[in-house]
Amino acid sequence: MAASFFTSKAAQKASVKHTVDTELQPWVEKYRPKTIEDVSAQEHTVAVLRKTLTSTNLPHMLFYGPPGTGKTSTILALARQLFGPDNFKNRVLELNASDERGISIVREKIKNFARQTPRAQAVASDGKTYPCPPYKIIILDEADSMTQDAQGALRRIMETYARITRFCLVCNYVTRIIEPLASRCSKFRFTPLDSESATSRLTYIAKEEQIDVDTSVIDALITVSNGDLRRAITYLQSASRLSSSSESTENLRPYDIQEIAGVVPDTVINQFARTIGIEIDDGDMNVDEEFKKSNFTAIQKNVKAIIREGYSATQILIQLHDIVALHPVLNSKQKSECALVFAEADKALCDGSDEELWVLEIATRVNKAVTS
Repeated sequence: MAASFFTSKAAQKASVKHTVDTELQPWVEKYRPKTIEDVSAQEHTVAVLRKTLTSTNLPHMLFYGPPGTGKTSTILALARQLFGPDNFKNRVLELNASDERGISIVREKIKNFARQTPRAQAVASDGKTYPCPPYKIIILDEADSMTQDAQGALRRIMETYARITRFCLVCNYVTRIIEPLASRCSKFRFTPLDSESATSRLTYIAKEEQIDVDTSVIDALITVSNGDLRRAITYLQSASRLSSSSESTENLRPYDIQEIAGVVPDTVINQFARTIGIEIDDGDMNVDEEFKKSNFTAIQKNVKAIIREGYSATQILIQLHDIVALHPVLNSKQKSECALVFAEADKALCDGSDEELWVLEIATRVNKAVTS
């Protein structure tokens, strides 16, 4: 009797341990697509993979594209639809190749899993029917971090155990995957999310979390994330936590998103641009005669103020580059001269040069280029 009591208590503890509180989950995980139909914007890839669900004949696959576009989410959703919740753990091996990228991992962990014959299909506990094909899936995330030797060893394993194991390589840079390995896989390119798809997903998450956001906040999230939906969701969660913990009753503002993202606020970067001779108006940008006369003292004062606020010199460089490149009034010669300055500054900052001195260098040389 006592033994059964302790056994039941242990079972209860185990069940509690593996229960995930959705309130404590990162929103990136909480709203990760459950099926491939939930994947945003990647229509071509979703259409091809949807057919594999009906045929259950999956090839080796190579997913590549920028971060945050749904590569890992897509293959995990596909695996869950193929195997169901009960068979997922024993049929799917997920490895992050940036941590486990050596040849020893390929020879031991991957080979041992690949050579195991899949277990017989079990009845799904949720009452649903799953295809559960007679093979396993090995997901190698960030496969472009694997060494050349490890990729070479993986090539042979893919051939030897192809009957019972399928591989999915996930990477950002397809050129870092050796050609013999890439040629054995069906390639799927993931593109940065378009504004419409990102807006739809972010609006859905905000509604589910009961956050009151307007279109300007969503636009700010899309702008600072550059097509990376994962980053946009993370910024939204951080901004939401910040606003709920503060005493202010104001709704989220674009400024809050820019602060969370480490982006220089529009008001600050626009004032900086004006100081160095680039006039920024709402919808109408012109080089103002007043700012053509900006002197070194005024520029130095503005640079010092920006750096004292703690903004990254690289971020200032990126945003100033976008202003110059898209400026409708500056001519090609002025833009090309500014581009040379930006390139030189980027190299110097990557080498660890002083940030304030180089921001001042950028400011004075851009001022000379746009006012000459």
